[in-house]
Amino acid sequence: MAKKISLQPENFELETNTVWAFPDRGKWATHDAKYRGNWSPYIPRNVILRYSKENDTVLDQFVGGGTTAVEAKLTHRNFVGIDINPNAIELSKKKCEFDYDTQTTTTLTVGDARSLSIEDDSIDLICTHPPYADIIHYSEDIEGDLSRLPVKEFLFEMGKVAEECYRVLKKDKFCAILMGDTRKKGMVQPLAFETMRIFELVGFKTKEIIIKEQHNCKATGYWKTNSVKFNFLLLAHEYLFVFKKS
Repeated sequence: MAKKISLQPENFELETNTVWAFPDRGKWATHDAKYRGNWSPYIPRNVILRYSKENDTVLDQFVGGGTTAVEAKLTHRNFVGIDINPNAIELSKKKCEFDYDTQTTTTLTVGDARSLSIEDDSIDLICTHPPYADIIHYSEDIEGDLSRLPVKEFLFEMGKVAEECYRVLKKDKFCAILMGDTRKKGMVQPLAFETMRIFELVGFKTKEIIIKEQHNCKATGYWKTNSVKFNFLLLAHEYLFVFKKS
């Protein structure tokens, strides 16, 4: 007999301060850590429960491995998932193939976060985790894949993403984005705060800046040795920005 999976996390409580840490990243429902760089399901669950209500429509235009899609289904939200990579869409569809008593819908399609086929002012919540420039390449040659762009070009394209976020989101609703920094020639590239500024420039107001601790960064071996040898600190946090469209 197949083992019955648990569809909900045990003893879940909403986060109440601006530092989030999930040493146990969460393995309920169909969640796992196989998709490179995917976020802990605790993050979208917290965002969805705090900034939307049942039957609202949640958008993730960098749907990746489908973590947000699964959480939207489990929390009774309608979901629109978009990714420029067809493989991500297929994986997300498989992740959502579990029986659950909900009247909501999940729509997953290939598309470009810079040009969404979504009506103005139609989304109740954006909850997304874009690539961090070219730290992880999610495709070999897909045109428009932002994960293949160096920092300067990436940030320029994120301006288009921000404009689309603002366009499709309803007034007084929220847009949550997880973003991390990178390092080049020993110097920090503040990708996260650059992204925050871009979203503010299109009209968003910053409601929260949350520091999310990383627990999958092993400070051992090669990186530990080099951090001492070349005098730099290992990046062990990301930022979750919560913006409001006013």
